[in-house]
Amino acid sequence: MLGNINAVANLAVKDLAVARRFYEDTLGLNQVDAEGDEVIVYRSGNTRINVYRSQFAGTNQATAVTWSVDGDIERVVDALKSRGVRFEHYDMPDTQLIGDLHVMGDMKVAWFKDPDGNILNLIND
Repeated sequence: MLGNINAVANLAVKDLAVARRFYEDTLGLNQVDAEGDEVIVYRSGNTRINVYRSQFAGTNQATAVTWSVDGDIERVVDALKSRGVRFEHYDMPDTQLIGDLHVMGDMKVAWFKDPDGNILNLIND
């Protein structure tokens, strides 16, 4: 029923101005809409991400958004690091940490957080 309908990610933040700097200046997303001082809507590829103000910001302890990086994930990680992104390192079974990449066979994953602690990640495809 929903298989052919695009989904939208929703990220709760405390301060939209801080979030705007991170999502636009650091990650390079483009704003496509807004709802007053409560929501900023970004385009990422063919999808949208709603960044909205919430008292519950920072309470999610799981990955909230994943970007599937075509090709050279190392290049994307390096570019984000040059913009001040700090990558998370997790102790995971059957996983080798190489720099900031968690490597599991052919799969490479890098996790990082936004200013509110929302967990975001990159994965090679």
